[in-house]
Amino acid sequence: QVQLVESGGGLVHAGGSVRLSCVASGRTLSYSAMGWFRQAPGKEREFVGNIDRSGESGYYADSVKGRFTISIDNAENTVYLQLNSLKPEDTAVYYCAASLRSGMTAVLVRTNDYYYWGQGTQVTVSS
Repeated sequence: QVQLVESGGGLVHAGGSVRLSCVASGRTLSYSAMGWFRQAPGKEREFVGNIDRSGESGYYADSVKGRFTISIDNAENTVYLQLNSLKPEDTAVYYCAASLRSGMTAVLVRTNDYYYWGQGTQVTVSS
């Protein structure tokens, strides 16, 4: 089992920044990659980006590329999502997730590629 706990969400103005954290506990050596997803009201959960456990490879959705950055601190079992240049359409609940699947990060973009999920943290961007 892997337990994931996100934190760091809140209310931010458009153009602002926020950093989300996801702390993993339990069998943390079992996952191959960590992903971030988001879900806005009335919409399906969508892929934001991911990173492999080495931290050397990551993949981002086009909608966030160049604005969001994922990093990993294996010593702290923590994955970060840095959100910059935020837009109102970035408003959503953000979830981190752990994948047990092998493969390049570019193919681990579906919700069912991830086995463990956190409870989510709300990010609200005001215009």
